[in-house]
Amino acid sequence: MAESPREVFLALVEGVCAGRWEELPDLYAEKTDVTHPFHPARPPALRSRDELREHFAPTGEGPRLERRPANIRIHETADPEVIVAEFEYRGTNLETGEAFTQPGIFVLRVRDGQIVESRDYFDHLTAARIRGIDIETA
Repeated sequence: MAESPREVFLALVEGVCAGRWEELPDLYAEKTDVTHPFHPARPPALRSRDELREHFAPTGEGPRLERRPANIRIHETADPEVIVAEFEYRGTNLETGEAFTQPGIFVLRVRDGQIVESRDYFDHLTAARIRGIDIETA
């Protein structure tokens, strides 16, 4: 039996926190639509598993982060394929020792156990800060 939208979401955030970058693209359908509507650079949607493989590939740049998902609230909708998941990544920048909380909301459509559509809303200012990007000059 295919995994439920709830199970797929939990596998996604746990996989991010555990750094299972090679496995994450397999949570998505071959053809998908992943957008980050609040990203300041307005990057194009990720439309395929190959694009997600590239998106999740470690670059070796930036600080090492330890994080875990927390404060998870999953809301089911009238459409059994769609959930709204509120959560936070809580963690520490291992190079500076700075603790952080990065809130997010995902609106996921999961079909046959794979993500076919995702709108990922993140606090990008916090993301920049925990990576040491000066948001005043960025």
